[in-house]
This record gives sequence, structure tokens and C-alpha cells, in this order.
Amino acid sequence: MAKVTRDDVARLAGTSTAVVSYVINNGPRPVAPATRERVLAAIKELGYRPDRVAQAMASRRTDLIGLIIPDARQPFFGEMAHAVEWAAAERGKMVLVGNTDYVAEREVHYLRAFLGMRVSGLILVSHALNDLAAAEIEAWDARVVLMHERPEAIDDVAVVTDDLGGARLAVSHLLEHGYEYVACMGGTADTPAVGDPVSDHVEGWRRAMDEAGISTEGRLFEAPYNRYDAYKVALDILSGPDRPPAIFCSTDDQAIGLLRAARELRIDVPGQLAVAGFDDIKEAALADPPLTTVASDRSAMARSAVDLVLDDGLRVAGSRRERLKVFPSRLVLRRSCGCA
Repeated sequence: MAKVTRDDVARLAGTSTAVVSYVINNGPRPVAPATRERVLAAIKELGYRPDRVAQAMASRRTDLIGLIIPDARQPFFGEMAHAVEWAAAERGKMVLVGNTDYVAEREVHYLRAFLGMRVSGLILVSHALNDLAAAEIEAWDARVVLMHERPEAIDDVAVVTDDLGGARLAVSHLLEHGYEYVACMGGTADTPAVGDPVSDHVEGWRRAMDEAGISTEGRLFEAPYNRYDAYKVALDILSGPDRPPAIFCSTDDQAIGLLRAARELRIDVPGQLAVAGFDDIKEAALADPPLTTVASDRSAMARSAVDLVLDDGLRVAGSRRERLKVFPSRLVLRRSCGCA
């Protein structure tokens, strides 16, 4: 059976191949609704399938969006990737995902690979974008949207959460319960001081404590972001002579590891220890006890990032503040903090 071509669709619809192209690509020129319907009906009747490879060669762009994240095994990044995939599908795009495992060389590898494939744009969740990666983006003049984190090495459009405000909200709530002080599980020694969500979570904790007139000295603990290593750190914290009455964790994964350690040590939560996290991953509601945490609208953030990365006006001039889209945080109250 002969392959159906765009000429066949145009002939059946009674229009030109250019108009068929405008309908398939949703532009660049508008098509009258009645004409669009005829073209779509002809496509359906003939079973026409556009040659995406040929389209990509002609336009030097594919229907792909690159998404680079630190680690999809962590629930937060897995949920973020899923949200981006759905948002991209709504725009007729597919998503390629690369995991850096927090290694700068792997980040550069995926940048080169995705940009070399002529993706329509790139959404980058970078733990600490280095100068080499920033230079790679500049060399390709790529459409890039930073998401979740905003490294100083590149001044590009970013979609983030109000991390500082959300952490401050959670810690203030713990203090309102009457706990003497709130300790904090922050990041690791290599966590960037600027532009990283965990750094903002720690700063939000500091501000809430300062506003309450409570010292933070000796009450910040370094911990990896994942639950498995955070669990080991939590065992040491909770086994020590000065066990905190309440702990704010910079990620829900850390908090889940902490809750596991508390169970093993027979420490009642929230009776003997109050816990709050950040991210509101799906598992937070199923934790034992259910975890109080800070949430943001990841679906809305994903749609915003996809819309920005596909927008021809993405790289417009403007201040960093104008190029930073901040989504509000909200506190989700559950039993781990002491609420009923």
C-alpha cells in the first residue's frame, strides 16, 4: 500500500500543502476553522502520519523537551518529572529525562546530548550548575528554563517555590505548639549556599527561630537528602543526650527517614518528638504518623516551565526578578507536628 503523503491530504481537503502544514504544526499562520476541520477529516480518513524526522530536519527542532534532574529515584524528582511529562503532552511534546546523580560531569553530558538532538527546549533542575555547563548552554543559545533551583552560574528564566517562606511557616507552626526549640536537618557540606532550595529551607528555619528569640547554635544537622542516609543521621541525633523536642527536615525524604529512626528507638511522634518536612510528596500522607509538610503546586509549576521553554519570547531582556516565577508555598497540617 502506497504511503499517504501531505499532497494526498491537501488534494482530499481541497487546499494547499502549506495549509495542511499549518494545521499539523499549529502555525505559523492561522487557518480558518472550517478549513482546519476539512484538513483534520482528510488526515483521519487517509490515516496520514506526519514524518517527524523530516519535520525536525527542516525546522532544526524536534518535538522533544529535555529534562535534567538529579535523581528520579527520589520521590520528589519522580513526581516532578511526571508533572513535566503531562504538561509537555498537553503541548504535543515528548520528554527525554536524564539523571545526573548530583555529578557535574553527568549534567554536562546530558546538556550536550539533548542540545545536540535539537530539543525544542530544556528544563534543568541543577544541584549546582558549574561554569562548564553554563558555557555549554550559552554556546548552543538554547532555550532553557531552570526549575526548582536557580544556580548563580546562569542567569536564565526560573520557576521555583517560595522555599524560604514555606520553611519559615513550618518552623513557626512548630514553635506555636510550645516546643522549646526546633532543630533542623539541612543539607550536606557541598549544598550550594545560594540558589539551592535546601539552603533556603535552612535560612527560613533560622529566621523563624530568630523571630522567636531562640538560638540556632548547635541545632543544625547536616544530612543527605534521601531517606536512607538521613535515617542513619537521625539515629545519631535521636540517640544523643540532647534529643531535640522538634525537628524540621529540609525534605520529606529526610523526614521519612527520621520517622523510621524514631520508631526503632521507641520515640513517640508527636508525643516525644514533633516532625515537619518539606515537599509534600505522596508518601507524606501515608507516613506513620502522617507527616506535616510544606507543599507547592508542582503541576502548575510544570505547566509554567513547559510553556516558558516553548515560548519564542523566552530569552527577552529583563531583570532577574522579572525572569523568576515564584510559586507560593502552603502548610499541610498532619499528625506528626502535634495537630489532631
